[in-house]
Amino acid sequence: MEQNARAARCAPGCPVVLVHGWNSHPGVWNRLAPRLEAQSRPCWRFDHSRLVNHGLRGRAAALASFIGAERDETGYKGPIDIVCHSFGTCIAREYLEVADGEARQERVRRLIGLGPPNNGSALAELFSNPGQGPAFIRQLTGVFVPEGFDPLADPIVQDVRPNAPAMQRLRSAGLRPDIFYHVIVTGNPAGDPGFFPWFGGRTWEKAGPVEQPVLEGDGCIAHSESALPGISLDLVVPEPDGPVPPFHYCHIHLPRNPRVIERVISCLSDPVLSAEQPLCQEHF
Repeated sequence: MEQNARAARCAPGCPVVLVHGWNSHPGVWNRLAPRLEAQSRPCWRFDHSRLVNHGLRGRAAALASFIGAERDETGYKGPIDIVCHSFGTCIAREYLEVADGEARQERVRRLIGLGPPNNGSALAELFSNPGQGPAFIRQLTGVFVPEGFDPLADPIVQDVRPNAPAMQRLRSAGLRPDIFYHVIVTGNPAGDPGFFPWFGGRTWEKAGPVEQPVLEGDGCIAHSESALPGISLDLVVPEPDGPVPPFHYCHIHLPRNPRVIERVISCLSDPVLSAEQPLCQEHF
């Protein structure tokens, strides 16, 4: 029975649930999904773009319902993989670790996060600051935030502030030992200002009581914000004179970056040896 369970976890063709980030849509997966489907990996694209009044908890409940509906429609009862961009990772973690953490009824092999704000976002904190926020919002309007953006009225922005109750829930719940976590991030070690021009190639990071710009991030999410206990960060950086421009390594483009896609494909292709196996034990 144990061997059969392990074989099921390594079986090719299990569905991949794709969860987009904040202020985004399922179209961000239009380059990854065809690659997976060509490998007979069905893609279940979760769309939470219309849940504008829902915070983390509400969107996690919607994800649970979505996966349940897909299982009912397809008749598939086996394990799934989940790939998320940005805040989408927090949605998946809220469902799997908080709502389903003790019961573990949802069978998941891997959870892959692309630039996730696992520990909250300094940008969310800056947006919400009455003194600094308006300048940051003007700078990123049409790039990362919509016209007329009000951070205090946005439940997602408030949930992703580093000390928000939603972030505290995730920290308290902890990682599930039956899931293989993989975190893919990008950075700008060369300091190329074109990497994320609006911040001169840097990323704002919360350092104690203050925020500071660093090169260890993707323009919107710093590496320290993506880190999970005991999980190495899988770092992808621009290649000198490479075919992919530095700007395509920033947070906005992660789901469509061809080198990031290759990392996702490679991770999904590796066998998961057991349900409770220890993961990488080093931080980036």
